[in-house]
Amino acid sequence: MAQQAMLHFICGKAGSGKTSLARALAARERGVFFCEDAWLARLGAPIASVQDYVAAAARVRSMMEPVIAQLLALGVPVVLDFAGNTPRERAWVRSLFERAGAAHTLHLLELDDETCWARIAQRNAERPEGLFFGEVSRALFDAVTRHFAPPTPEEGFTLERHPQG
Repeated sequence: MAQQAMLHFICGKAGSGKTSLARALAARERGVFFCEDAWLARLGAPIASVQDYVAAAARVRSMMEPVIAQLLALGVPVVLDFAGNTPRERAWVRSLFERAGAAHTLHLLELDDETCWARIAQRNAERPEGLFFGEVSRALFDAVTRHFAPPTPEEGFTLERHPQG
């Protein structure tokens, strides 16, 4: 019988360090790393607004879902570099780990807006390897941040807090 799998997912604003944490978790857990940004970039859909992102993300997640479900059913740890920023996204992740009978940890990155924006501005200037999209404007950062909703105790997730990203 396969061991109980663990699904890690992350809640944090743009620039809070989600991808860095997800990569570290995947290495530590010897898990499969799913980076939504990489899949979105390969999809090639233009993303100029929050609405564009929502539509493209729905397509990507429909492709990822059966793969994630199979990995969890096999007892393989999975790390999602996405899907923690709104109650609706978190409900989708809950459906994945509950159907698979997997354990979970929701990692909450707790950084203020200005720290996140400073990191994005630095990333915009440096254009590091592994950056999947072009420059993120302050207007886009602010628009995305307005949709950010940290988890509540009522949601009932196993939560691990990361105060400085």
